[in-house]
Amino acid sequence: MDQFAAAPLTAPNIDAGPYRLREFSLADAPLISRAGADPLIPLITTVPVDGTAEDHAAFILRQQQRLRDGTGYSLAIADAATNHAVGQIGLWLQNQDNGIASIGYWVDPEQRRRGIAAHALVALSTWGLSLPQIHRLELYVEPWNEGSWRTAEACGFQREGLLRSFRTIGGQRRDLYMYSLLPSGLPLVSAV
Repeated sequence: MDQFAAAPLTAPNIDAGPYRLREFSLADAPLISRAGADPLIPLITTVPVDGTAEDHAAFILRQQQRLRDGTGYSLAIADAATNHAVGQIGLWLQNQDNGIASIGYWVDPEQRRRGIAAHALVALSTWGLSLPQIHRLELYVEPWNEGSWRTAEACGFQREGLLRSFRTIGGQRRDLYMYSLLPSGLPLVSAV
């Protein structure tokens, strides 16, 4: 692990148009509760399935810990006007020694199909590629998740291929599309 990953990170506040990306707070527990009731979000994240208030608080504290241990930025996507959390997006640094970071995101099931993920993805991608040690962003999406891969493509990510049996999700090996975004792709990035 290099000097960037070993150092605590500072949570940025990133403008994402009608949204902003910010550190999670305990006030975001209702979002975690709704996400835990979704049939898909807990399969690909550490969001607790139908968790208790303590489980929701523990999830939020883990997201904050990721900053302190330098493994990445786990940020709430919040409505800019109300500060109400509507999703999560993360920039993960486990491969930053090679100049690569990965991004993952999810949106409150009650808030989908409003362009939230696109606004957040454009903002975090632009910010992430401005970090001196990051030269490439990667994003992985299951082929059936058309909403997510269409969002990635609309935001300038290029599909590089299908990674067969790449990751265990929900107890099964799954294929994933691999997407990337390079700094040269940033002028093409536009939210839907």
